[in-house]
Amino acid sequence: QVQLVESGGGLVQAGGSLRLSCVASGRAFSSYNIGWFRQAPGKEREFVGAISWSEGTTYYADSAKGRFAISRDNDKNTVYLQIDSLKSEDTAVYYCAVELTRILPVRTTVDEYDYWGQGTQVTVST
Repeated sequence: QVQLVESGGGLVQAGGSLRLSCVASGRAFSSYNIGWFRQAPGKEREFVGAISWSEGTTYYADSAKGRFAISRDNDKNTVYLQIDSLKSEDTAVYYCAVELTRILPVRTTVDEYDYWGQGTQVTVST
């Protein structure tokens, strides 16, 4: 069992930055791929990016390349999502998730992830 708790969301002006955190408890955090997803109002949950269990290799959706950065601190059981130059279209609930198979490259669909946090709201004002 893995428990995930996201934090760091909030209301921010367009052009600003946020760093979201995902703290995990339970099983060996460092052994699993961690993904970030987001869900905007009225839309399906979509893959943002992920970080692998081995070497911390990162993968991003095309829409996230350039402004999003994922990192992990295994000593703190925490994964981060840095978002820069925020745009109104980044408004969404952001979720982190654990994928247990450890397959590389990381998986990118919702159904392939095993444990989810409750999400943190990011709202970008213009």
